[in-house]
Amino acid sequence: MSKKAKKKTMDFLQSVINVFAKNPTQMYNHKQVASAINLDKALSDTLTVTLDGLVVQKILLNPEPGKYIFRKPEEHFIIGRVDVTKQGSAYIVPENDASGDIFVAGHNLNNALHGDKVQVRVFNKKIGRSEGEIVEIIEKSKRSFVGKIEISPKYAFVTPDSKNMPYDIFIPIANLKGAKNGQKVVAKILEWKKGMKNPTGEIVDILGESGDANVEMHAILADFDLPYSYPEHIDKLAKRISEKIKADDYASRRDFRKYVTFTIDPKDAKDFDDAISIRLLDNGNWEVGVHIADVTHYVRPNTVINNEAETRATSIYLVDRTIPMLPERLSNYICSLRPDEEKLCFSAVFELDNRTSIKNEWFGRTVILSKRRFTYEEAQAVIETGQGDYALEMLKLNEFARALRSKRFKNGAVTFEREEPQFEIDEKGKPVRVYFKEMKESNQLVEEFMLLANKKVAEKIGKKVAGQKSKTFVYRIHDKPNLEKLNNFGNFIKRFGYKMKLDQDTGLSKEMNKVLSEVKGKPEAGLIETLAVRSMAKAIYSITNIGHYGLAFSYYTHFTSPIRRYPDMMVHRLLAQYLDGEKSADGEYYEQMCKHSSAMEQRAAEAERASIKYKMIEFMQDKIGEIYDGLISGVTEWGIYVELVENKIEGMISVRSMKDDYYYFDEENYRIVGQSSGVTYTLGDKVTVKLTNADLLQKHIDFVLINSEIDNPNKSSRSKSKNGKKKRK
Repeated sequence: MSKKAKKKTMDFLQSVINVFAKNPTQMYNHKQVASAINLDKALSDTLTVTLDGLVVQKILLNPEPGKYIFRKPEEHFIIGRVDVTKQGSAYIVPENDASGDIFVAGHNLNNALHGDKVQVRVFNKKIGRSEGEIVEIIEKSKRSFVGKIEISPKYAFVTPDSKNMPYDIFIPIANLKGAKNGQKVVAKILEWKKGMKNPTGEIVDILGESGDANVEMHAILADFDLPYSYPEHIDKLAKRISEKIKADDYASRRDFRKYVTFTIDPKDAKDFDDAISIRLLDNGNWEVGVHIADVTHYVRPNTVINNEAETRATSIYLVDRTIPMLPERLSNYICSLRPDEEKLCFSAVFELDNRTSIKNEWFGRTVILSKRRFTYEEAQAVIETGQGDYALEMLKLNEFARALRSKRFKNGAVTFEREEPQFEIDEKGKPVRVYFKEMKESNQLVEEFMLLANKKVAEKIGKKVAGQKSKTFVYRIHDKPNLEKLNNFGNFIKRFGYKMKLDQDTGLSKEMNKVLSEVKGKPEAGLIETLAVRSMAKAIYSITNIGHYGLAFSYYTHFTSPIRRYPDMMVHRLLAQYLDGEKSADGEYYEQMCKHSSAMEQRAAEAERASIKYKMIEFMQDKIGEIYDGLISGVTEWGIYVELVENKIEGMISVRSMKDDYYYFDEENYRIVGQSSGVTYTLGDKVTVKLTNADLLQKHIDFVLINSEIDNPNKSSRSKSKNGKKKRK
């Protein structure tokens, strides 16, 4: 190339770059660039090659087909998930990037919504934080939202309930689908043109009138993109399934019908998916069978019922209802291990000596006959009194369970026995009482044998045999805790006088158990237990085994609840396949299903928490003006969160309601501080509050502070004003 031609090419290249450099945040297509540089039509192909070449050189970015944007040398790009705030701005949580969250102002979101996977151009730092602009939506999250509809003569708007959706959805009159003004509906976004303030959508479901208990529970499920009913055509298919056990089923299975077998479940349970059998062997050892409903005998792969269960992945347990994974005929009748009915099971059977050592184990399909259905309360009464149905067997099982539990904790298991709120609901669905169930020995008995079965099934398949390749399997894994989170937790509990050594991995579980034991029964127990759980990693499903840290098991799976968890169905199928000597299953499918099941489990847990929160607010509505003792459970720039000692219900004291001083947020020390008085409010402080509001629409509870002093023996003089006296409020 001649010097003249080379210069002409460079000039052309620079002219293209200058178009983008003048407006670095503006996207251009081919035609706009051509117009800006007065390009001759004959050079159109040259421009295309030049633009694509600048993308390869990382001078331009190609966020959408045919569109380009300038990439300044000092900028960098990250991929992450959008976390939208109720103010309309967002933080991007980066993938595989330890540099921290990226702040994105509302006008730079470019129509991205909460949960979207996006590419962000990080362009500067302000006050120590990175800021950016979303340049590409890589993967869209939910586009359907629950909200209240307001209808005008020519158009309508849906105001979403979710705090993570700060935009109203414009609904043309033609898209109302029969919705009436003020109703709670589900609206789906159809399009959101660039430059438009609001997205346009349509009504896809009408839930009903706001405030109705049934409507609000359906709204919670819809808000998390979870089903709130079971398809009628699938229920009809399930009704055709015969419960009759065939002769070849009896012949191909191990028969446990003559042995003492019973179930232990909550008193309101309908799906009994596990039973335990026990008998004394001639050699003086005991045979204990953990029998699990053989769901996969009735639900075959690639059938309509199976595909629905696969999509749902889990049953959902809200405060006042269960949304099943399987049709009711299967979950509550055919598969449920009801007393005095012969049932098909998949079992894990263990021979135990009197020291709880496992001498033999067997896995396979069985037929059982449950002799008795115990509630936890009934089983506990037998354990405590030594009298009642099958007392000998119950006491022996409890003896074994105690030994298994003791051994587990000696090996480093962590105990999290948080009290979960329970509600007594009236016939209209209104909560009339909040109470907390205590985990007793009957609960622990069932838990230990389910853990044993899950562990041993995972070992059976997962433990490598010399000369054999490992087989694809579904594990329940739990990673080691994040040391930074544990350090923060350790520093926090010092405020209450507790200490935790964080020297080595092997000792962490014992230290955590010591703290949880010391705090049990104390007013601060709920707060500390909650923060302890948050300091740990989340358990997930995976075909890659790393063990289960919390249980201190090298191998662990979910085998014992196939009626309510799809991963357990996968485990049953894989175990049966390998017991029959078949080759390893397709790893790609099972890993994909592990990710799906983990995500659905998390979503269901969030919906369950949302239903608890809703019922707590509903419970407090007729208690305005009442006074409670509480603990500060959170501190933010806009207020103090308080958890009531009496019922663990949480609400907020707005900083604006604290009129005696100007309070500022000391983020580093988890506290707010009075500018004039020096009085501080920090995590764990005891306070007395008055309930002023319980708003179901906004889903929050408001308190005002009524006590004059912070009742915390660990408070230092920093809580005092300049004259050394605490300021009265």
